[in-house]
Amino acid sequence: MSTSSSHSRLVRKLREALGDVICAALEDNDVVEIMLNPDGRLFVERLGEGMARIGDLQVGAAEIIIGSVAHALQTEADDEQPIISGELPVGGHRFEGLLPPVVSAPSFTIRRRASRLIPLADYVSSGVMTGLQASLIRRAIQERLNIVVSGGTGSGKTTLANAAIAEIVQSAPSHRLLILEDTAEIQCAAENAVCLHTTDSTDMARLLKSTMRLRPDRIIVGEVRDGAALTLLKAWNTGHPGGITTIHANTAHSALRRLEQLTAEVSQQQMREVIGEAVDLVVSIERTATGRRVRDVMRVTGFDGATYETDHNSQIDEDSHAA
Repeated sequence: MSTSSSHSRLVRKLREALGDVICAALEDNDVVEIMLNPDGRLFVERLGEGMARIGDLQVGAAEIIIGSVAHALQTEADDEQPIISGELPVGGHRFEGLLPPVVSAPSFTIRRRASRLIPLADYVSSGVMTGLQASLIRRAIQERLNIVVSGGTGSGKTTLANAAIAEIVQSAPSHRLLILEDTAEIQCAAENAVCLHTTDSTDMARLLKSTMRLRPDRIIVGEVRDGAALTLLKAWNTGHPGGITTIHANTAHSALRRLEQLTAEVSQQQMREVIGEAVDLVVSIERTATGRRVRDVMRVTGFDGATYETDHNSQIDEDSHAA
């Protein structure tokens, strides 16, 4: 059987196991996440609506879904390897599947890829960020400053990063962008762009080292979550400014502390001066009871030996922090 027909059969089998309810959710632009609990209950999270139960899924179907994803990733899902992480063969959405013994019954979460790009202007018109915050981001992009987008789980970090990348493409269409990800989530319409993905044998740090030889104008990393953060910071500091990355942190200041923790994984020396020099702007987005909000846009101008030198523009107390 040919590779293409084998893949088509796999996708057909997967769609049947997913069922009409999940497939419809995957087609819904407002859906952020689809979650199956071990008790068989299905939930979705929609933009601005929170979580809601949408039905149930049988254990057998859940096992087929997790097994199909594992097969597409050229691995096995069993007692020895009960956790499967990667891209769903249907739509390329981010998939995390769990089998016993780490759970009582099959469970998974599908983080749906954003299907439409939300421009910065829409963030302003919907009240997610202020006009001043948007202008600070645009100015940073034009001046080739390095931007870190921070937020908690489901806060919309990647979607906001996509909006910033769209601004790069508009303001510097000739720039060559190198985009590095674990799972394909970044959207980029640049004419000159190269996308690299980690594998079981090639981690983010190795990709970053290769990137330096690929003549990048700007380096974009989907999310920094390990010691590769230090390699990225050094790349930004050595002739490749104007990059973007996301990081899991609830506030702008905690994003800098998180970078300290990540760089400490690979260096015994404190890297605060490197962080203060490499990071120019931290955009902190959060999920609130009424929707998403850009909490803070923080300019970082350096590290003075004791603290980071920063200037804030916050939605929480915008008048007193206006930049």
